[in-house]
Amino acid sequence: MLGLNKKDTYLLLLVAGLVIFAPFLLNPFPEGSAMAQFNAGYPDLMQRFVIFGVFAIGFNILFGLTGYLSFGHAAFLGVGSYAAMWMFKLFGMNVLPALGLSILTSGLFAVLIGYISLRRSGIYFSILTLAFAMMSYSLAYSVLATDMDGPDRQGLLQKGLTGGETGLQLTLEDPRIFGQQTAGEGNIPVPNIFGLEMRSAVEMNVGDWVFTFSVGYYFAALVMLLSFYLSIRIFRSPFGMMLRAIKSNQHRLNYTGLNAKPYMLAAFVVSGMYAGLAGGLMASMDPLAGPERMFWTASGEVVLMTILGGVGTLIGPVLGAGAIKYMENILSKINSDILHTWFAFLPNGLEDFVITLIYPFIGKGWHLTLGLIFMAVVIFLPGGLVEGGQRIARLFKRKKPSTKTPDGKTTPAE
Repeated sequence: MLGLNKKDTYLLLLVAGLVIFAPFLLNPFPEGSAMAQFNAGYPDLMQRFVIFGVFAIGFNILFGLTGYLSFGHAAFLGVGSYAAMWMFKLFGMNVLPALGLSILTSGLFAVLIGYISLRRSGIYFSILTLAFAMMSYSLAYSVLATDMDGPDRQGLLQKGLTGGETGLQLTLEDPRIFGQQTAGEGNIPVPNIFGLEMRSAVEMNVGDWVFTFSVGYYFAALVMLLSFYLSIRIFRSPFGMMLRAIKSNQHRLNYTGLNAKPYMLAAFVVSGMYAGLAGGLMASMDPLAGPERMFWTASGEVVLMTILGGVGTLIGPVLGAGAIKYMENILSKINSDILHTWFAFLPNGLEDFVITLIYPFIGKGWHLTLGLIFMAVVIFLPGGLVEGGQRIARLFKRKKPSTKTPDGKTTPAE
């Protein structure tokens, strides 16, 4: 199916099923119940799941296949966001041209950074990519945010190319040559795909459950599925085999007469284009681009996602992105009042004691929980969540059939 083997086809269908039925799977608890706090089936969060899934899939092509750890991939995420925003401001609100420009711009930027950074390997490569990302952040935050039209003029470049600290935003004065200038009642138009707005959503009530189906989520999910399918083809291709050879022993590969540099640069560029696509999707769902998307913490986050899910696996980065974004948006919102509601059945002294133990790990302290989980994965599950799932599957797997023949004799193993 689609050029994939049986195992990869099942994996693609599994991911497709998860993203299609996500509004149901992520809303297991009825509205108004005490456990509804753990529901994650609202459009904004589901969009983050799939967008950062695209980001992590692309990063895994570089890190998982070649072993080159980049600490600067957030630069491509930011470049993709700015490119999409300028497409919205200048030409129109259709998301497809914006995503195309995001991929192209981030790819060209990746060629420049990769050509220089890949002259070194190991920690030196990582530091070089981090340096480029922080330079990109500084450019977006201040250098490219200067007032290009002068302090007394109102123009398209009043806040420079990036908008500085406040970010690049849409305004009513933007030309939008091929799109409408204003929406209904003089409002700023919103991103759409051939007139279908990304923010459009339909709610379905089933008893005490409320399920939301968003155009923006399903569009981003479709892009993620296509990205996932392309990553499978890359992993199974001769190009992917070359990248694995580079990770295994680059020096031995060079001794065979093969030049590994073009393959590494190609992997870096493809990975950067994935990141630019994720940045364009972020701008399409929420038309705003700020320099914080280029900060080093954003690069570190995608590293955590990939390692947590499983480096070098196909579905691992998607699982890691979902896990981290879930904790960031769900655990961080649990406060002491919610904890008191949950443990109200306990005696007062015991209730306060239990809450005192739990509180440092939720709310603003959710990073502590993430850190502990990450430590446990690195120590006990080097293969990430994928390895954990494989171990659980082996526990429930049936025992292998006996190798004895009908006459009671055993046959040698082949």
